[in-house]
Amino acid sequence: MTDASGAQAAGRTGDLKIRIASALVLAPLVLGAVWLGGWFFAGLLAIAAVLMSREIAGLLFGEASAGRSALLAVTALAALALAGAGLTTAALAAGAAGLAFALAARSWTGQPLWPALFAYPYLILPLVALVWLRSDPGLGLAAILWLLATVWAIDIFAYFAGRFIGGPKLAPKISPKKTWSGLIGGMAGAAAVAIVTWNWLGSGSLAALIGIAIMLTVVEQAGDFAESALKRRSGVKDSGHLIPGHGGILDRVDGLVAVALAAALMAIFNNAANPAAGVLIWS
Repeated sequence: MTDASGAQAAGRTGDLKIRIASALVLAPLVLGAVWLGGWFFAGLLAIAAVLMSREIAGLLFGEASAGRSALLAVTALAALALAGAGLTTAALAAGAAGLAFALAARSWTGQPLWPALFAYPYLILPLVALVWLRSDPGLGLAAILWLLATVWAIDIFAYFAGRFIGGPKLAPKISPKKTWSGLIGGMAGAAAVAIVTWNWLGSGSLAALIGIAIMLTVVEQAGDFAESALKRRSGVKDSGHLIPGHGGILDRVDGLVAVALAAALMAIFNNAANPAAGVLIWS
């Protein structure tokens, strides 16, 4: 091995160690808030909302990001407060009101509307969806744990499959490191989580849950690509520098954002009265 190759391998190993250390610190905090539910979970999401607002505004609004992030964060916090109180429809209305205000302000000043049209739904809808799913008294905890475990398994399996198998790239112009082997590895990880979850629940169709897990792998990767496209447009490698080895919080939750939205849509379609069961239990 040449000195350059050795240095590159050492750099990858060091990066992996930092990523693992960061995950070991953050995962217990996240899982604790998920387990406690209620305002603990909403509080965790509120902190995430403020941090995500800054990063989203930085990627989309450039020099005007500070003021834009404040309005985005306030709208997200209002929506979370209403969702935490069980007022999901009012939470969505608050998000729509914030978006309408942002659109009016941008229209008045002749600025393009698409950044606001992207930013508000991208931030607020997944947050409200997660609170809505967790509030299900029957399977709310199980549903959120399954979503988190699925996203984490996709990322971990895709990372190692891509690194050790390699092969053709998925979309090199958007995310040069993503490979088809990584996508297939992510599907295998998601399917494994589905099998464990089905055995834990003891109800519903295993085949359906595995199929949904595989579908969510594609959704998760699409969320990753969407954030990568934003970063490339802004000319930055990471959305921020908050989490060592990972970058910003958006770099860590971009897949979860997309998966949470997909899960909420599935719940509405399958069992809106019991949304967590609508995600997990399929005939």
